[in-house]
Amino acid sequence: MTRFSLLSKALPAALFAVVALSLSACGFTPLYGPQSVTKGLSAIEVVAPPGRAGYLLREKLDDAFARDVNVLPSHRLIYTISEQRYARGVRVDNVANRYELSLTASWQLMDSKTGNPVRSGVTSAAVTYDSADQPYSSIAAQEDSQERAATELARRIQMELATWLAGKAKA
Repeated sequence: MTRFSLLSKALPAALFAVVALSLSACGFTPLYGPQSVTKGLSAIEVVAPPGRAGYLLREKLDDAFARDVNVLPSHRLIYTISEQRYARGVRVDNVANRYELSLTASWQLMDSKTGNPVRSGVTSAAVTYDSADQPYSSIAAQEDSQERAATELARRIQMELATWLAGKAKA
């Protein structure tokens, strides 16, 4: 082997070691590193408002939190959801063919034992979709956009609560 090939193999390993050491020295910890974050999220019971968007968001939140039904919930997530649709693309004949769907959730995280709110927020997500001339295709596109918006909304709420739980674990 030549010196160049030995050097080219050793350099990435040395660089990785330096980066790993510098991250450990700065106090970096992954968000899901502490078990309290994962356990805290799985102990949140989600209470959905009526309607399709509320149901979709509850399903996505239960998946995101990895809800453990065998554990008594320590918190309850209660939310209201508003849905708005805006025409964004208009054809030559003045008919909308592209829409933006915006879902906004106003939520409160309540302590299950005391019933007191411990965290609250307003989170939004927006997605776009095409509206086809065929009625069934248009309905399917709108329903798909609801699911995509609910997925994004659940991800954002999960991130906010995980960040809060990680900060709470250090205290």
